[in-house]
Amino acid sequence: MNEPAPQVEPQDSVRNDIPDIVIGRLPIYLRTLKLLMERGSEVTSSQELGDLLGISSAQIRKDLSHFGEFGKQGTGYNIPFLNKQLEKILKVDCVWPVVMVGAGNLGTALASYNGFENRGFRIVALFDSAPEKIGQQLGAITVQPLEEIPVVVRRTHCQVAVLAVPAAAAQAVSALLIESGINSILCYAPITLSVPENVRVEYIDPVIHFQHMTYYLRKGCIEDA
Repeated sequence: MNEPAPQVEPQDSVRNDIPDIVIGRLPIYLRTLKLLMERGSEVTSSQELGDLLGISSAQIRKDLSHFGEFGKQGTGYNIPFLNKQLEKILKVDCVWPVVMVGAGNLGTALASYNGFENRGFRIVALFDSAPEKIGQQLGAITVQPLEEIPVVVRRTHCQVAVLAVPAAAAQAVSALLIESGINSILCYAPITLSVPENVRVEYIDPVIHFQHMTYYLRKGCIEDA
């Protein structure tokens, strides 16, 4: 299928006119395209994507139109082509180095996960403040003390960090990361960080999602709070 060349912004640019909620849906589209590729599909449509994701086909077409024309009416989208274009837009057509702070159960599980790299991310260093954890080996990664964060961030040109520390330590560690050159943080700590405007933080707190879901459930607790 001959696809039109999309009007994609240069990879290092950021278009502030595009709503963040639209940017937030692009990784979901990309994940679904990869799933379709694994199934051997070559072509999809906004209707099929919408059915898979529970999003209207009109919304999907509107979201993609911010970045160019990627398909043809009546023909749909070439899946490998659209996958490649979304990777470029999200800047995951390369592998980003990531540092992680927190070598507890969560941190070690995330550092051991092998599904990041084929989606654009590689954990290059793991840090912790506990003396008994320093020097532990996790695959090819050795747990290092927090004091090494500035050196490692500079050496690896890292911009992204994962924060898997207790809430009480999260603010101080985030400040150290930012001072070292990190400008994007994925935070697992159950706290809202205070960071400069130019630093982006994404939060993952399973309890928040649990509490969102239980609103819609009939009461069935083990015991009353």
